[in-house]
Amino acid sequence: MLFDYALVAAGQTALIHGAAGNVGAYAVQLAKLSDLHVVATAASADLDYVRGLGAGRVIDYKKERFEESLNGVDVVLDTVGGETQERSLRVLKPGGILVSVVSPVPEAAQKRYGVRGAYFYVDVTTARLNRISELFDRGKLTTNVGTVLPLEQARTAHEIIGGKPHKRGKIVLSIVA
Repeated sequence: MLFDYALVAAGQTALIHGAAGNVGAYAVQLAKLSDLHVVATAASADLDYVRGLGAGRVIDYKKERFEESLNGVDVVLDTVGGETQERSLRVLKPGGILVSVVSPVPEAAQKRYGVRGAYFYVDVTTARLNRISELFDRGKLTTNVGTVLPLEQARTAHEIIGGKPHKRGKIVLSIVA
């Protein structure tokens, strides 16, 4: 999202929605490693966690409307969609880009605000996995494991992914040999 779609450069400002989620947490860390100014949205209970990942400013989306205090943003990473995506277009600077994993940005909205939109769907490559693995190996990127289940509970893991309440962090299936 940051590198292949938004083509970020050091010093730019990125707004990352859903920063306490799995995708958002990695995006915050990668943005910080790339010397971006990181602004993130999260719930009250997650503010300190997201700051710890490297966000310079964290907005509690339940208490503050980000578009009332932000403007001139270079990149918005949208993991939320809907009204949040629509409101995000207002904070981008002309020529800025909104990259979404939820839904495409309507052409009419891009033209109205003078911004670009990109819809990103998982595109795993060996090269990308190797770069990420290297960051983990060097301790530059961390992960948060929230739930560990035995392989026999794979169905439960899928239910959690589908929206069943769970702890923040990755869902891991454990295989005992």
